Amino acid sequence: MRIGLDLGGTKIEGVILDREGIVVEKIRIDTPRDDYKKILESLCQVVNNLQSMATDSLTVGIGTPGALSTSTAIMKNSNSVCLNGHPLKADIEEQLGYAVRIENDANCFTLSEALHGAARHARTVFGVILGTGTGGGIVIEKNLLSGPNSIAGEWGHNSLPGSAMKVHRSDRQCYCGRENCIETFLSGRGLVQTHLELHGANLQAEEIAGRASEGDEFCETSINIYCQQLAHCLATIVNVIDPHMIVLGGGLSNIQMLYQVVREYLEPIVFTDKLLTQISPPAFGDASGARGAACLWPLN
Repeated sequence: MRIGLDLGGTKIEGVILDREGIVVEKIRIDTPRDDYKKILESLCQVVNNLQSMATDSLTVGIGTPGALSTSTAIMKNSNSVCLNGHPLKADIEEQLGYAVRIENDANCFTLSEALHGAARHARTVFGVILGTGTGGGIVIEKNLLSGPNSIAGEWGHNSLPGSAMKVHRSDRQCYCGRENCIETFLSGRGLVQTHLELHGANLQAEEIAGRASEGDEFCETSINIYCQQLAHCLATIVNVIDPHMIVLGGGLSNIQMLYQVVREYLEPIVFTDKLLTQISPPAFGDASGARGAACLWPLN
């Protein structure tokens, strides 16, 4: 058995995963806001509580926003900006007294779905997080691709393709310092801003999606534009890595329109005669991150 933690913007979820990929124990607590030391303490608290539930000492994997720099072992690229610039892995290991493994949360999500979830029969998988941020991960033949810079799959910080500029009344500033990153359009906040620019109404992403499903014309327009933008962004991924399956995760993956409408927009713009790539919702929802983090360690 293995322990996995998912550090999210609002919650920390920890699980014990058995050999068959079944969660046997789970803990969920709120994430301390904008306080690195309290986040560190909370992560270690969850690990210790889970270890106390096991008869043997278990390996620990942790999924986080951002990534560890391969050259400095310092956190970078996290939209939970209080993590950036800190040696999170070393600090956790110092408090726990043993080695842990840390990986980007979108990579953990993708690994979980590729090993045990919706993409378990797919040879190549691109996992997508559409939520507070827009992340991605790549798994090939059940192996996670991380890359020498620890940024494989970080499509959210490419610029939005010109073909997707259906709504662009002003440049959008990304927390990373660049303008018009994909994340500024496809994250929950991006959808909120698009709807505000189009219709002057400041609604939350979930409310926009809910009203669209009920036939609200203005919200339907916003969701339709979101689907077009998502399709054009995914087309660049399909044309480069040609995955067998794309699994959508994060809060916006619950919008059912995505699975039909995005494909309709995607098919004519991918460089192929017939699009065979499948687009799927996740098998485990927001539990995939912790499950995938546990799988950063091989089974004993």
